[in-house]
Formats: sequence, C-alpha cells, structure tokens
Amino acid sequence: MTDTLVPTVPVTADRPAHRDPNVLRWLGAYTSSMLGDSIYYIALSWAAVQAGTPAEAGVVMSVSALPRAVLMLGGGVLADRLGPRRVVIGSDAVRCAAVLAVAALLFVTSPGLWPLTLLALVFGTVDAVFMPAVGALPARITGKPQLARVQGMRGLAIRFASVVGAPLGGLGVAAGGAAAAFALAGLLIAVSVPLLYSVRVRDLPADEKQGGREATPWRDLRSGLAYVRHHRVLAPLMVAIALGDFGFVGPLNVGLTLLADQRGWGASGMGSVLAGFGAASLLLTVRGRLPRAGLVAACAVLAGSVAIGALGYAPNLAAAVVTALLIGLLAGLSGAMCGALLQTQADPARLGRVTAVSSLVSLGLAPLSMPFAAAAIGVWGLGPVFVVSAVVCGLGGVVALCVPALRRAELPR
Repeated sequence: MTDTLVPTVPVTADRPAHRDPNVLRWLGAYTSSMLGDSIYYIALSWAAVQAGTPAEAGVVMSVSALPRAVLMLGGGVLADRLGPRRVVIGSDAVRCAAVLAVAALLFVTSPGLWPLTLLALVFGTVDAVFMPAVGALPARITGKPQLARVQGMRGLAIRFASVVGAPLGGLGVAAGGAAAAFALAGLLIAVSVPLLYSVRVRDLPADEKQGGREATPWRDLRSGLAYVRHHRVLAPLMVAIALGDFGFVGPLNVGLTLLADQRGWGASGMGSVLAGFGAASLLLTVRGRLPRAGLVAACAVLAGSVAIGALGYAPNLAAAVVTALLIGLLAGLSGAMCGALLQTQADPARLGRVTAVSSLVSLGLAPLSMPFAAAAIGVWGLGPVFVVSAVVCGLGGVVALCVPALRRAELPR
C-alpha cells in the first residue's frame, strides 16, 4: 500500500528545495505541527501542576516516554508499509482530536489528572508512529540532491517552534488557562492536515517496493534491522549518533542548567546553545550540501566534545557564553550532517525503519543518561562529569573517522 490520498506525480529533483512549493507546503505543515507540540507541552505541564502535586505532575510529563520508546520500531514498519505521508496525516489528526477533547473537558470541568495522563499516553503512542514517518517523508517529496537542504530547513523549523512555542503557550495559559493553551495547540496541529493533503509524493519504483517489503510486519522489522546492521555507512553512523547523543544529552540538559545556577550567569548559555543550533541549520539550508559530509560530521563531533569538556571549567560568563555558542554550532552541524547522511544513504523503501532506529537512540535511550548525569554531578561535581561526557561524545567522532565508508561518505550533488 502506498500514499494514495492524492495522485502521486513525479517530483522535480533539480528544483532547489527552498523554491519548491511542494517542499514549502510540507515545511509549513511541519512547522505548524511542531509549534502545536511545543504549546502542548507547556499546557500539559501547567495543567498537571495545577491538578496535582509536583511529583504527580512529573509522572504525567514522563508517561509518554514509555510507549514512544517501546513502539518506535513498530512505527517505522508502519511508515514504510502504509506510506509516510498517510501516517503523518493520521498521526496529526489523532493528536489534534485528543488535544481538543481535553481542552473542551477542561473548559467545562476540573477532571483531575486522569485525562492528562491519558492524553500523555496517546501522544507517546502516536509519537512512536509520527517520528519515523516524519523522517521518511522528505525523501518522497524531493530529490536526493535536495535532502541536505531539507534537513537544514527542518532544523530551522524545530528551532523556530522551540523559541516561539514557549511564549505562545504562556500567552495561552495567561489568557484562558490550560484549556486555552490546549485549544491553541490543537488548532495549530490541525493546520498541518490540509497542508499535508496538498503535498505531492513520489511513488517508489516497483523494484524498491519489493526490495524493502516482506510478507509480514514482523519480517519487515527484522529486515529493516538487518539492513541497518549490514549497511557500510548506516551501521557505523548509528553507533556514532548513539555515542554522541549519550555524551551530549546529559550535560547539556541537566548540567547546563546546574552550571547556570551555580555560576550565576542565568540562561545566557542555554540561549547561546539554541542560537548555535539555528546557525548550523541555516548554514545547511543556504548551502544545500557540504563536501566531505562524513569527515565534516566526525570533526564537528570531536570539536564539539572538546567544547563540552571545556564548558564545565569556564572561568567567567563571557567564556561560558562563547563556549556554549560553539557547542550549539558544532552539535547542530554534526546533527544536521548525520541526519542528511541518513536521509541520502538509506533506501527510501526502508527509510521509516532506519529513522525509527535513529529516533529510538536519540529520543528513547539517550534521555536515560540524564538522571545518571544529575547523580554523578551531585557526587563528583560539574567539571569531571562534563569531561566524561565529552569523552563519550568524542568516541562518536572517533568511530566516524575510523570507518572509511562513513568518513568518505558524501551528500548527492
């Protein structure tokens, strides 16, 4: 079964992505959906705090992580079997309906924590399907030479949603409480559905469909995992991504906050990290591709790991801000290059499953390092933990340098 919600037509491979109306419609849908996501999390945290204790609110906020991690690989199979656009449209429709239903419930009553917990479970389950499909969709709407640029555009959309979504969510809460914020989130997610309906997709050739599809979903899953494991670029790339994320997520999500508190320099460093991510995405959007992609990604990881280690020993605010900006730029560049290599190296018929493996590592497993990082900081302090994290992150760059196929990997021209 393929995406047949609208007729599939040939996609213009040589048109720059930032000038392609088809890609821009997809970008508008993705940005609107991500904005809705950002506001949803603000609304959920506010509603949970109002309805229960801080501990109960923490449980509600973390409920979505389990189904997302457990079901992610299955979501990749579904994206490849049904077509990524169909899955993304269905996912956004379900999320929109769930958020608006809770908004309506909160408008008329105060039901407590149970609808919030149920909503978090629904979001986590749908995210397990949504994320692999979102990763597989760009390869079906433009040609391979434009995928690196699309990856940069996607990174800019994520940064825009994170920067704009928080104040929008706060305005929604201030104007009408959590119910109004949920309603705003649902409406923004709803905007993505008609835009996605209008996006044209490239149908896969018959030989690619047969090569990426098995008789049953279980065999599809096994085939996808075997494909990643035996691929000369994707296999080491997944190892590099895993090491980089495990070394990066803990100190930058837990350690940076503690560092800002202890040193008294506020949120400047965290803002600089976000700015650096945005700069890297903008670079890839403008350039479209960078030569020697595998080598650039490896060097960016190594340089970024050195900066992570140095951040724990920044002597003053100015040094901390510069180092944080450098981390954001290098991590954003390496992440964008790894994402672009994943998009261009994977067989489009298996891209949902490939994205599911990458997402499981980055969004399902890497966050598990955060409580360990926090506990280690409590025992040994910030500096040593930042150094250890830097070493783990740097090992990802070492893997990329030591595997010739990954080190020499290029993006299509």
